[in-house]
Amino acid sequence: MSPEVVAQPMISMKPRPSRILRKLRAGEVPMVLKINLSDPRVIELAGLAQPDAVWLCTEHVANDWIGIEQQIRAARVHDIDSLVRVARGSYSDYIRPLEADATGIIVPHVETVEQARQIVEWTRFHPLGKRALDGGNIDGQFCQLPMDEYLRHANSERIVMIQIESPEGLENVEAIAAVPGFDLLMFGAGDFSHRIGKPGDVGAPEVVAARRRIGAAARKHGKFAMSPGPMAPLPELVAEGYSMIGSGSDVWGLGEYFRQRIEHMRGQIGALPPASRAPAKSTYA
Repeated sequence: MSPEVVAQPMISMKPRPSRILRKLRAGEVPMVLKINLSDPRVIELAGLAQPDAVWLCTEHVANDWIGIEQQIRAARVHDIDSLVRVARGSYSDYIRPLEADATGIIVPHVETVEQARQIVEWTRFHPLGKRALDGGNIDGQFCQLPMDEYLRHANSERIVMIQIESPEGLENVEAIAAVPGFDLLMFGAGDFSHRIGKPGDVGAPEVVAARRRIGAAARKHGKFAMSPGPMAPLPELVAEGYSMIGSGSDVWGLGEYFRQRIEHMRGQIGALPPASRAPAKSTYA
């Protein structure tokens, strides 16, 4: 007689909550490292330092979607969040990182209330938005995550961040901040300074005033705010309403390290006696 076949209940792992949101909601200041290099081993190396998140990019970096998926997976290995700055584009450009299990997205160059509302509609499920339903990707554990839990988690533990980086966006920032359904505003000081004719001058009075206005708008409308870097002393940024600060980047750190090592070795070589620096004669001369 065949043993009775007993149906087993579906086993589902709990979806991973956002480390950033947990800290922000507790009044803490998360740390974020920006990663330009596409090798997921760089994410694992960053993960050993235990930032709260890595910031990836498809706007300015030639990352493909398979590469982004591998970087997101590498971040999960170290229990850190992954934020993907998307290229301004279609619905699919915004959804692909989320379905690859990114903790959140950063949408650049937002300038109007209508754009902000469109972003929320595309990236949030009903009743917050009109995002199309799938669930068969990594974020839905390949249809293994119960639907109600998948929808709840996507709307409450996935980050949508809007970047303000132009005079037009600044003019509308209070109205943009009042749009429900997204979590953070980020000030793009580089593009803003460029747009006002002072490229890279993040200490210019107009740039500082814009930064303060964006922080105040976020605080007034119950949003968090992120500074992409330490543009002012940390206590000053926090007082302005910034709850999350970019802590550095891979390319900047590697560039500084390589420069220091070459300068160090060049100094040692320069200090050698002249005779020890004579070139060897070729055996073919």
